[in-house]
Order: sequence, then C-alpha cells, then structure tokens
Amino acid sequence: MPIQPVGADSVTGTVELDPPFADGLADLDGFSHCILLYHFHASGDDAPLSVEPFLDDEQRGVFSTRAPQRPNPIGLSVVSVESVEGRELTVGGIDVVDGTPLLDVKPFVPEFDVPSETETGWMDASASAIRSKQADERFL
Repeated sequence: MPIQPVGADSVTGTVELDPPFADGLADLDGFSHCILLYHFHASGDDAPLSVEPFLDDEQRGVFSTRAPQRPNPIGLSVVSVESVEGRELTVGGIDVVDGTPLLDVKPFVPEFDVPSETETGWMDASASAIRSKQADERFL
C-alpha cells in the first residue's frame, strides 16, 4: 500500500456509500478530485505523541506527520474522481486499506484547498522518495 496518494497515481479504487447516502454523490463527477476523510480502523489503540515518520529517521510530534497512529485516527486523501455510478465512486490515487470506514467526501477546490505560500517544516523529501515509499509495519 502506498504511504500517500501521490505514490498511488496508478491505483484505482471504489468507494461504496451506504444506500441512504448515494444521492450525496450527485454532481461530484464534475470535479477532477475529491477529499476522502476516513477512520484509521486498523491502526490500533496505541497512539504515541511522538513517531518516526516514513521520510525521516528522527522522532517527530505526531501532529507534524501523516502517521496513521493518531490520538484521533482520522485519515485524509486527495484522490482523482474517475466516475460516479449510483452509490459507487471510482477514484484514482487511492492509498486506503480495503474496508476502511469512510467518514466524508468533499470536493477538492484549489482556490479553497491550496494556500498560495507554504512551508513543509522538517519534511524535505524529493517527489521520487515520496512516490516510492510503501507501507511498512509502522503504518498498518
């Protein structure tokens, strides 16, 4: 499993909503990307406040990382919208474990979601390093 959606460019997945929520997918097919919020149901109950992230070999505060072991185990992925059919959303760039409980779907809007100026703190990784990393025992 890729660590981040950027490492899963070629991975396609299906998000299946419960029938009462199917109508909520209306008009999402007009967006190129969406944000998936989900529950890290497989990450366990032990949520240290300091972790060794996948792009570093030093302990970092969990809130400055994308580690799935979190005090409140909520994940976020920006994925491409491939199609919407009924209650199924087909997406590209998915990095989520099969069966992960979905909390919400939101459209990705660059004007809202991409700040004009950013800094990445301790994380100074090349795009190739991010794209090549796969999940290990720390991220299951």
